[in-house]
Amino acid sequence: MICRQCPRNCGAERTETAPGGVCAMPSMAVVARAALHFWEEPPISGTRGSGTVFFSGCPLGCVFCQNSVISREGHGKAVTPERLREIFEELVAQGAHNINLVTPTHFAHVIGEVLAKPLPVPVVWNTGGYESVETLKALEGKVQIYLPDLKYLDPARARRYSAAPEYPQAATAAIREMVRQTGPCVFDREGLLERGTVIRHLLLPGGLLEAKAVMDWVSGTFPAGTVRFSLMSQYIPLGRAGEYSEINRKLRRSEIRAAQEYMAALGLEGYTQEEAAASGDYVPDFDLTGV
Repeated sequence: MICRQCPRNCGAERTETAPGGVCAMPSMAVVARAALHFWEEPPISGTRGSGTVFFSGCPLGCVFCQNSVISREGHGKAVTPERLREIFEELVAQGAHNINLVTPTHFAHVIGEVLAKPLPVPVVWNTGGYESVETLKALEGKVQIYLPDLKYLDPARARRYSAAPEYPQAATAAIREMVRQTGPCVFDREGLLERGTVIRHLLLPGGLLEAKAVMDWVSGTFPAGTVRFSLMSQYIPLGRAGEYSEINRKLRRSEIRAAQEYMAALGLEGYTQEEAAASGDYVPDFDLTGV
């Protein structure tokens, strides 16, 4: 395949076995872990867990990536579309509230095929936010919940930390399309999300102004109650973060508190994390469980 699935639009040739492009992945889906996951937002994890499938490779290049062993180092196992469907069904049989696809963008062509037959639970598109609107449109009706990051609105920060200066434009356009598809958030009687968009922002050290800008954009773009906002405080300097002195530390309590207070002042509905979330314990073992 000649790949144009993400905003890189790199046109790389990816065959079933030969990797290519910025994502450095073949056309076959590569999976590093498939298991019940309890560390997402409450209406996604619920009580039985989210059926989370971690895909290898990534179109971004975030220097602080906590999953760098699979996003940049290629760890994982290639699976056929038939096996990927089986993985989804096995997670449903284990009681998963939903099927949660982590970093799926570069395998959208496979996932769209696998989801041609609907699953009995919602599908979550869990992404860094760096999406092509055209790719998202091809998924309409197959994905019920979008869980995108909105990492930056500042192109300079997007260039420095994710090698993607066009990230702000791409991510905001993608999120608008996601919300167009899902409409306002819908919850079941147990408070689980059935349909909708939850926008995440990972607070970075020294990134309070960026976080406020992101929250301003969300608040000013969508009517109250349309989306949910998730302010994440779990940052620890992983990946190549040690090469960047300004982010080579944990968040200060004052930074977390100020961001949470700003979110509350805007009246954004959603979720926050406590300081204890900044722990390597939240990084799963990518040991091919469930693959």
